[in-house]
Amino acid sequence: MGKPTEQFLADALFQPITLGALALDNRMAMAPMTRNRADEGNVPAEMTIEYYAQRASVGLIIAEATQVSETAQGYASTPGLHTAEQIAGWSKVTKEVHRRGGRIFVQLWHTGRMSHTAFQPNNQAPVAPSPIAAKAKTYIGSQGFVDTSVPRSLETAEIAGVVNDFRTAAANAIAAGFDGVEIHGAHGYLVDAFLRDGSNKRTDQYGGSKENRARFLLEVMQAVIEEIGAERVGIRISPVSPVNDSLESEPQPLFEYVVRELEKLHPVFIHVVEGHTGGPRDCAPFDYEALHRLYSGVWMLNNGYTREMAIEAIASGRADMVSFGRPLISNPDLPRRFRENAPLNTPFEGVSPYGGSGPHNYIDYPALSD
Repeated sequence: MGKPTEQFLADALFQPITLGALALDNRMAMAPMTRNRADEGNVPAEMTIEYYAQRASVGLIIAEATQVSETAQGYASTPGLHTAEQIAGWSKVTKEVHRRGGRIFVQLWHTGRMSHTAFQPNNQAPVAPSPIAAKAKTYIGSQGFVDTSVPRSLETAEIAGVVNDFRTAAANAIAAGFDGVEIHGAHGYLVDAFLRDGSNKRTDQYGGSKENRARFLLEVMQAVIEEIGAERVGIRISPVSPVNDSLESEPQPLFEYVVRELEKLHPVFIHVVEGHTGGPRDCAPFDYEALHRLYSGVWMLNNGYTREMAIEAIASGRADMVSFGRPLISNPDLPRRFRENAPLNTPFEGVSPYGGSGPHNYIDYPALSD
């Protein structure tokens, strides 16, 4: 048998895949990206309907990080899923995505210490595993970029309530028409902060050993899976990314334990950020394949993947799906461009890839003409 042709390998990215009860048209996913365009009350804006619907040709959309409660917010103009108005706003998004043939999950988020008192009810301190401020910033409209606030440590008795916030938000997601949810277990936010010894100094059953530090993540996953079913629940992890002051002294044994325990719950996918989020993929040594071998569901990879890298990952079996972030901001029809090996749009100059306001850099990137 001769060497596989480039087109044969490329076709691997466009093979259908089953995700729980869903039949996806291709192996491409839209990674969750905070775009800071929610309306008053953290309700998805009307523009958000078109934004996601334009990208319905990817196998799976994972909508932007979305707050599970009033205290979960850490950034300006980010949507939630804890009020009737937010559920109604997201319902318009999911309806249009489905009308155009797409499938859509939503990422459920608690920012934890990555917040500021300005975003909290009554200007209270954000919550975290331990009262350690992150060396990070957030944006407040009247002040610009400011240091995140010193958080307060969650009392042991409070943790069950936060777990329940994830459960309720998952139920709200299904009520809003989402096909499922992804738990945000990455990037230094609350779930990830509990995992890491750099941000978790607790001495109760949620701190100390890796088993204790993983307890919160596993309780959240168990609650959400009980609520909406494992076939509708995924999770995102970032084992070595230092984003948002994420520090862990022994990431390999920690994340091998986490994935081994997740396998028992069998979420429908695990979404792995390789390396430094938005930066070097080799920022720290880590054996991702060791994690992959511990899990039998859909294995999704992320971070700086090009067309060629994605094709190799799928064709070699290193991944079942690959998610794309920035390329899907500027190329709403990215699957077609990859299939045809067509040129990509040049990102607009002078604008942030994520934050902003109005339709520019949001819904005004052109698709290929027929």
